[in-house]
Amino acid sequence: MNRLRRLLDGVNAFGINETTGGHNRIGYSDADMAARDWLAGEMKADGLAVSRDGVANLFGRFGPAEGPCVMAGSHLDTVPEGGAFDGSLGVCVALECVRAMKDAGVTPKTAVTVVATAEEEGRFGGMLGSQAIAGTVTRDWIDTASDADGIRLVDAMAAQRLDAHKALDAAWLPGAIEAFLELHIEQGPVLERSKIPLGIVTAISGVCFLQVRFTGVANHSGTTPMEMRADAFAGLASVAAGIPALIERFGTEESRVTIGKVDVQPNFAHTIPGVAEFSVILRDTSGEVMRALRDAVVADVEAAATAHGLVHEIVEKSWLAPVALDAGLQEMLMGEADKLGLDFLSMPSGAGHDAQTMQSLAPSGLIFIASRAGISHAPAEWSDGADIEKGAQLMLNALLRLVG
Repeated sequence: MNRLRRLLDGVNAFGINETTGGHNRIGYSDADMAARDWLAGEMKADGLAVSRDGVANLFGRFGPAEGPCVMAGSHLDTVPEGGAFDGSLGVCVALECVRAMKDAGVTPKTAVTVVATAEEEGRFGGMLGSQAIAGTVTRDWIDTASDADGIRLVDAMAAQRLDAHKALDAAWLPGAIEAFLELHIEQGPVLERSKIPLGIVTAISGVCFLQVRFTGVANHSGTTPMEMRADAFAGLASVAAGIPALIERFGTEESRVTIGKVDVQPNFAHTIPGVAEFSVILRDTSGEVMRALRDAVVADVEAAATAHGLVHEIVEKSWLAPVALDAGLQEMLMGEADKLGLDFLSMPSGAGHDAQTMQSLAPSGLIFIASRAGISHAPAEWSDGADIEKGAQLMLNALLRLVG
């Protein structure tokens, strides 16, 4: 556990905000790329065959140089002011499992490839690293993808001397990956409240990212009568207030609708907002439910625009379909947990993960570690060492089972 902690601390030395404790390794930032360079050095020191692809996915192969592999890992990038465990723990656990195999003198019949995927957190609307591996990236998406500040994917990658279109050449062939395993913190309160350390994930919610813009008229807040305003913020507020009823009518217990980023212009106390631009993120484990929620949000936006005299624009920035993970891997993980005497909960994931993308290419499994207070994407993110050790042991036993 001490060696794993040192590895995790090494990754988290990159992008740390010493004042807040937040971690800032935004996809294709300098800190993100520096962390990849450092981890590549660790992998090389461990004797792994290290490589990278055109989107900066980092691979470290242990075992036979030829033939298929079992891939294990997660992502290194973070959200702004994120936590120390999201993504990076899964990468570090995968490498620690390889180190444990080497310590035990295990020579796997099938290679283990540790992966640190790129741009999983959706800065540009998708999960680019695993999508590139799975071969699901399109040229049109690459050419149009941009982040919340309007920075284009192609430009952000070019600043790191990467050609975004190389994503189209990064796909692995069918059969090259026999299975994909990921360990990740839960990022929610279910396991802790149930007093259960581990989760074995059955399905992962899809994610629909809508960008909405209301355009009205910026005007004096004192001289413009209420009934004569074209208030863009009022339109936004109407959409936000309608979310509970929207979920009640069209959603399920797994539905999530979130307005997470808002930009109001001119953003001055004495001026009626003339523009309100905001994100709407929709999630559910059912594609049919997601489509119903999306249609309902669009209808609410249109109604708010009409009611407040606004022009509206809706852009669907990305759509990641919900995915059921491989039943055989779930059964194997449950069996190994039983052998180890570990308590676990079979559960869906409300957050997106690389495993959902990888499932389109290879059987994929996902292990959850309990999160203290369910906090994630924040400096207070924390998972207890005892729970991490249990998850790492389950990952090691599962890898040994898969690679022979």
